[in-house]
Amino acid sequence: MAREVPAEVPLQVVRSEPGPAPAPVELPEPEVELSEAEARWVDFAWSLGMVGSLALVFELLSVFGGVAVPVLLALFMAYVLNPPVTALERRGLNRAVGSSVVFGACVLLMVGAVLYLIPVFRDEAAKLPDFFLRASERVVPQVEALLGRPLPDLLRQRMTELGGQASELLQSAGPTAARLVASFAGNTARFVATLLGLLVVPVLAFFFLQDYPKLVGRVKGLVPRRAVGLVSRRFSEVDDVLSAFVRGQITVGAILSVLYSTGLGLARIDMAIVIGAISGFGNMVPYLGTTLGVVLALLGVMLSWQGPWQLAVVVGTFVVAQMAEGFFITPRVVGDKVGLSSVTVIIAILAFGELFGFTGILLAVPTTAILKVVLRVVVERYQKTALYKGEGSAS
Repeated sequence: MAREVPAEVPLQVVRSEPGPAPAPVELPEPEVELSEAEARWVDFAWSLGMVGSLALVFELLSVFGGVAVPVLLALFMAYVLNPPVTALERRGLNRAVGSSVVFGACVLLMVGAVLYLIPVFRDEAAKLPDFFLRASERVVPQVEALLGRPLPDLLRQRMTELGGQASELLQSAGPTAARLVASFAGNTARFVATLLGLLVVPVLAFFFLQDYPKLVGRVKGLVPRRAVGLVSRRFSEVDDVLSAFVRGQITVGAILSVLYSTGLGLARIDMAIVIGAISGFGNMVPYLGTTLGVVLALLGVMLSWQGPWQLAVVVGTFVVAQMAEGFFITPRVVGDKVGLSSVTVIIAILAFGELFGFTGILLAVPTTAILKVVLRVVVERYQKTALYKGEGSAS
C-alpha cells in the first residue's frame, strides 16, 4: 500500500517593521580552566606587563610630554564617558550617535558651569585684597580678646605687614598674569603647540570613545586564547578600582563642595564658594581639604563676626559634612573597591610628586591603586606555590 505524502504547506513570511538593530551584547570571555602552574605563569606575566606599562607611561610623560599628555587626557575622557555611551548603545542607539549625544551634553554642561562660575569667582577674587587687609587689622584684636591678654608687639607688627603684602601681591596678580600670558604667547612655537595640544584632546577623546570597544577588542585579541579569560578577569578588577576612584572621587568632591558652600553661605562667610570648593575637592588628599577649609572658615568667622551662631553653623557644617562623607557618601559612591588607607595615599602623593612633579601627584593614587591589584595577584599566586607551603614539589 502506497504511503500518502502530505501536501506541502506554504510557508508564511512575516514581515517585521524596520527598526534599529539591537546593539551587540558583549558576552564575557569563557575562562578556560588552567592548571595552577599555567595560571601562575599568566598572572605573573600580566603583573609584569602592568608594571611595565605604568613605567612606560611615566617615561613617555617625561620625554614626550607635549604629545603624551593630550593622548593620555583623551584616553582618560574616553574611559570616563564610556559607560553612558555603552548604556545608550544597549538601548539600540548607534554608538557614533551615542558618543555625539554624550559629548554634546558634557560640552553644554561645562560651558554652562564656566559661564556661571567665572562671574562668581571673579567677584570672590575681587574680595581677596580687602580680605587680607581686614585679616591683618581685625584678627589680632579678636585673638587677644579670646586669649584675654595682648600679643607681643613683634607678632602684631609682622601680622600687619603680612596682611599688607598679601593685599598688594593679589592686586598685582592680574597684571602679572597678563604679562606672563603675553610673554608665553610671544614664543609662537610653544604657544601654538600648547594650543593645538589642548584643542586636539576633545577630538581624540571623541574618536577614542567611538572606537572604545574596537580598541579593547584589539588588545584582547593579542592575548593567548587559553589565558584570555583569566586576563580579562584581572583587567576587570583593575577597571573596578579605577572607576571607583575616578568617578567616585569626582562625585564625592562635588557633593562635599555643595555641602560646604551651602553651610558657609548660611553662616554668611565671605568667599563661601571658594572655601567650599577647596574643602570639597581637596578631600581627594586625606585631611588636606578639611584642614584648609577649617582654617579658612575660622578666619572668615573672625573677619565677619556676628555672634556665636556663626561659629556654631561653621562647626556644624564641617561635622555634618564629614559624618555624611564617612558614613554615607563615600560608602555609597566609592565603596571599598579602591581600598587605600589614608597613610598610603599621603605617602604615594609625596613619593610620586617628588619623582615626577605635578603629573606624578595627579597620577599617584590611580597608579597606587593599580599596583595594589598587581601586588594582591602576585601574593595570591605566591601563597599557592610549593615554596610558600613548604612542600617538596611544585603544584
